[in-house]
Amino acid sequence: MATSLLLLASVLVLSNVAVHSAFAPDLIVSMAKILLDNYCSPEKLTGMQEAIEAASSNTEILSIPDPDTLASVLTGGVQSTISDTRLVISHEPNYVPAVAPALPPLPPDQLIGVLQSSIKLEVLEGNIGYLRIDHIIGEELADKIGTLLLELVWNKILPTSALIFDLRYTGSGDLSGIPYIVSYFTDAEPLIHIDSVYDRPTNTTTEMWSMPTLLGERYGTKKPLIILTSANTKGIAEDVAYCLKNLKRATIVGEKTAGGSVKIEKIKVGDTDFYVTVPSAKSVNPITGKSWEVAGVMPDVEIDAEDALAAAIKIINLRAEVPAILEATGALVADNYAFENVGADVAEKLAATSGGYNLISSKVELETKLSADLMTLSGDKCLKTTHNIPALPPMNPSPEMFIELIKVSFHTDLFENNIGYLRFDMFGDFEEVQAIAQIIVEHVWNKVVNTDALIVDLRNNVGGPTTAIAGFCSYFFDADKQVLLDKLYDRPSGTTTELWSLSELTGARYGTKKSLIILTSGATAGAAEEFVYIMKKHGRAMIVGETTNGASHPPETFRVGESEVFLSIPTTHSDTTQGPAWEGAGVAPHIPVPADAALDTAKGILNKHFAGAKK
Repeated sequence: MATSLLLLASVLVLSNVAVHSAFAPDLIVSMAKILLDNYCSPEKLTGMQEAIEAASSNTEILSIPDPDTLASVLTGGVQSTISDTRLVISHEPNYVPAVAPALPPLPPDQLIGVLQSSIKLEVLEGNIGYLRIDHIIGEELADKIGTLLLELVWNKILPTSALIFDLRYTGSGDLSGIPYIVSYFTDAEPLIHIDSVYDRPTNTTTEMWSMPTLLGERYGTKKPLIILTSANTKGIAEDVAYCLKNLKRATIVGEKTAGGSVKIEKIKVGDTDFYVTVPSAKSVNPITGKSWEVAGVMPDVEIDAEDALAAAIKIINLRAEVPAILEATGALVADNYAFENVGADVAEKLAATSGGYNLISSKVELETKLSADLMTLSGDKCLKTTHNIPALPPMNPSPEMFIELIKVSFHTDLFENNIGYLRFDMFGDFEEVQAIAQIIVEHVWNKVVNTDALIVDLRNNVGGPTTAIAGFCSYFFDADKQVLLDKLYDRPSGTTTELWSLSELTGARYGTKKSLIILTSGATAGAAEEFVYIMKKHGRAMIVGETTNGASHPPETFRVGESEVFLSIPTTHSDTTQGPAWEGAGVAPHIPVPADAALDTAKGILNKHFAGAKK
């Protein structure tokens, strides 16, 4: 850094030619000293003193005779060395410093006219306040006209249900106005550290805090606040937006802001017509430890500036629906969730978390957060938001199409020692399966039913309807004795259904005498878990692989009130009279091995069994 910061002295080298010129070396020295004394990030100027000394001892001068060209070259050198585009060196013989016009002592009626022309206020449909301010006034002016502002502007904003604060056109302002604006959108207590501003010329840091007392009432922290921004939002307005965003008090909608500065000064270089424009103060946010300067403020919802107002209104209208959506969600879960006590607890806790939805900006965000909260509160990954996808129309495929579908859906094999292998990745609905049961038997089941042992691979089975579970289980029990496979409790109806093995089946049974191994993984879910649970509970199969997913019986879809939000709610659970079933926790294997090693492990177990039987 020190080497690269031979700074303005090193800029002399950029010309590559050293001849006589009208500009003396002390011009460079003076510019460098202005930076040293005024630049807001002195840590970037390491080596500057050495640069000054090098420049002051240099008897050669730049070969650039034109002052404007010289200013451009110096600007490029400074900006590239310090990496700050706000630093500008200019040659302006006719420059007259701008002086902010003082507010003249106008009579009240004229003062009212001035305020009304500079501030746009409107109450939109739905009691949404809209406030546009193109210049942020400071403490001194606020003290003079505060009463009028209260009467003409603020008291009309206070009764609104939400506020859109338009800073898209705000390019100027006074630093002392920041605490005033921010404080109207915070509570009186506790006081909040809003910002810290370091001023280089005085080498002091000023902390800005929210104000304990204000003229008039506060807007408070409960009502929605949307700030509109554009690429023209600059300086103090950026600070206001950045503070309220990081306090999580406002949602920023629009474009990334200009990335200006909290304070820019244009300083004359000695008796010359050269000027150095330098940021002499910098803002450091106490929450982020960073600044909006140069980088700008990124909006929470990025959209073209001209579309920002409509987007803000849409967000506010969505937030207005949230309380009713949360209330209806809690009621649906309490009334329908499979485990009654858990459902009631979720509903109660969900109501208590409503404040966490204050910054929701879209339906997707709402659904994502609601899903996360439901899963966290219930511990059930299947209790979540979903999409209302209409059922597909019934298909009427030909027998040939059924056969091809079955070949794709099932995989069979025959291993050494007459060990059968059956894999399928989804359970079907009972009525659908029943209609093609004979085809399945002929093209799938008959290939494995006469084996001496069977491996059923459910490692990739993600579930499906549970209506066919009793039928599939029945193939592994004998016909002469009905078996109570499970008891299913349905929460909405409050009824329990007993699941019995079937006395009549299509095709031959595998029976209870031959070995059965079921392969599982963390992906094995839903109906597949119910089958694994039943087989394990009744001691009919050995489970090899990983603990299953811990999903649920197929959930039902519920619409949340009149909204377009839908919930997926598990409404049924297996028999828990002997303790927890498989929902949530999954089914643990007898032989735990990684899923990709389960098949070889199962074959090894069976081959060893058959080898022992032959001895």
